[in-house]
Amino acid sequence: MNAARFFRSPEAVAGMVILAALAAMALLAPALFPADPLSIAGPPLTQPFQDWAHPLGTDRLGRDVLAGLFHGARTSLAVGLAAAAAAIVIGSMVGTAAGFAGGWTDEVLMRITDAFQTVPAFLLALAFVSVVGPSLTTVVAAIALGAWTGPARIARAEILSLRERDFVAGARVVGMHPVEIALREVLPNALPPVLALSSVIVAGAVLIEASLSFLGLGDPNRVTWGGMIAEGRTVLRSAPFLSIIPGIALVLSVLGVYLTGEGIVEASAARRSLS
Repeated sequence: MNAARFFRSPEAVAGMVILAALAAMALLAPALFPADPLSIAGPPLTQPFQDWAHPLGTDRLGRDVLAGLFHGARTSLAVGLAAAAAAIVIGSMVGTAAGFAGGWTDEVLMRITDAFQTVPAFLLALAFVSVVGPSLTTVVAAIALGAWTGPARIARAEILSLRERDFVAGARVVGMHPVEIALREVLPNALPPVLALSSVIVAGAVLIEASLSFLGLGDPNRVTWGGMIAEGRTVLRSAPFLSIIPGIALVLSVLGVYLTGEGIVEASAARRSLS
């Protein structure tokens, strides 16, 4: 990646600033708000900036909105990064197996990929969590279940272009096992385009997790921005800030991930064009 080009992009820098603020919120949440964010902290429905013990007010049960916002950042980051990592690992393995093996293996794996792609990711996650039950691990698995197909297709396309290269033929000549060739020689060279999808997957994961929490299918033991928006929906007329504040945080986090990802892709493309 061309770092100089990345930092010359206003959009990329803005995305990095947003992500840095989000990461700081997630890391500082236990220190700044050590108490359980789901516990009652003050009078219910305190308006923002009226009580500096609760700068962003309290919800209808008296829970601190600012504490929920900070702890919600931890949930969003955890789900987004874990789901993206799982989707990229699964997709890379499937794409590598399909592209390198070819034949019936490629056909079977690509038909399975097609089957998963026909179902919208959110509906797949909704069905999975509804059946298995809401928890953070289940939500991550549900999101990864609908997100691995993109990395799989990109990995397969890259593997198909790499498997006939001279270094692969050389590895075969020296007697390396086909699995070893695929994982040690071919896959590392196919990863950069796959990793470029990570920002899109993280942004989608954050939105899907918020949507599931909004519908009451998130982890009940964790504060989530989607759950905070849903909680504020019942008093939207009298206390709209309860939904607006976490809604703004959700929009900014997705925007930050998207802008940073675009900056990385542009910088990487510039480097490839120069090389």
